[in-house]
Amino acid sequence: MTVTVAIKALNEEAHIAAALESALAEVAPLGGHVVLGDSGSRDRTIPTAKAYPRVTIVQLADPSQRCCGAGAQLAFQGALAATSTDDYIYLLDGDMVLQPGMLAAGIAFLQDHPQHAAVAGQVIEANTQSIEFEARARNDKAKRRALVEEVDRLDCGGLYRLNALRDLGYFADRNLHAFEEFDLGARLTAKGWKLARIDVPGVRHHGHAMGGLPLVWKRITSGYAGGTGEVVRAAIEQGRLPEMLRGFSHLRHAVMVVGWWTFLLISLLAGWWWLLLAALVLPVAFLGARRRSLRHGLYSVTTWNMHAIGLLQGLGRKRVPPRQPLDMVVLQDGAP
Repeated sequence: MTVTVAIKALNEEAHIAAALESALAEVAPLGGHVVLGDSGSRDRTIPTAKAYPRVTIVQLADPSQRCCGAGAQLAFQGALAATSTDDYIYLLDGDMVLQPGMLAAGIAFLQDHPQHAAVAGQVIEANTQSIEFEARARNDKAKRRALVEEVDRLDCGGLYRLNALRDLGYFADRNLHAFEEFDLGARLTAKGWKLARIDVPGVRHHGHAMGGLPLVWKRITSGYAGGTGEVVRAAIEQGRLPEMLRGFSHLRHAVMVVGWWTFLLISLLAGWWWLLLAALVLPVAFLGARRRSLRHGLYSVTTWNMHAIGLLQGLGRKRVPPRQPLDMVVLQDGAP
């Protein structure tokens, strides 16, 4: 059984060496491969990666096409170009460190569970200074209830059966600025596959160092927030809207916020000042109590507004057929 670790990266000079070294260490006893799919880095990501001759490096030919979905699809295409005989592929971000034993544990799980298309371990958040990743770390800790948890997506990457992915026609939707893991999980489960997260260390994730509100603003201005609408539009085109409505909480939050905006506008125009004030305060108070932190409640309201903006942004964006391959350039052939 052979495995490829496909790493997607953009300007990850601070972490790419650790990501590559962890991947090379994991594939060494399995006879696997490591491929880096770069979306047009302008820092020292590529020079750093070229110091590892066993790593195959491919780069997006047209940097204007880069987004989260394109980055994952590029890494997948690079992996298939490097070797088409491997049984498994692990998708890793350039700011992550693959934890020792994850590949062996994942392969053993998939061999014992033929109905599962993919598996991931636990995500260890290294950067908890940012409220975004502090909240993720708290949520991950709260969810760890069982040795095996059935999930609808593998956020932060995971180990996939290549035969399951080939049946889909493409790995990640190249149009998506976010939620490409959710879209992939939905397409796999529609084919009858299952996904799981097991209670072993999977990856150590560094994440963004910027504060919560600047990160939200960056996601709105960079187009990342539009992933909310893009993934909904993809589901509509592929006849998966009912599943989307059941499983995609960000869509429910976005629709609720649009309704909230409407009520605020009506209250303002009608001069219902007490209702307006109550409508502004109550969501923060409710989510603050639910999160047991006023700070986290305010951040939740902010991110829900971001997803509402993104819903409107993404629904109107043009789409390229997701099966259409991305043009890429091979910068280093890591074949032994």
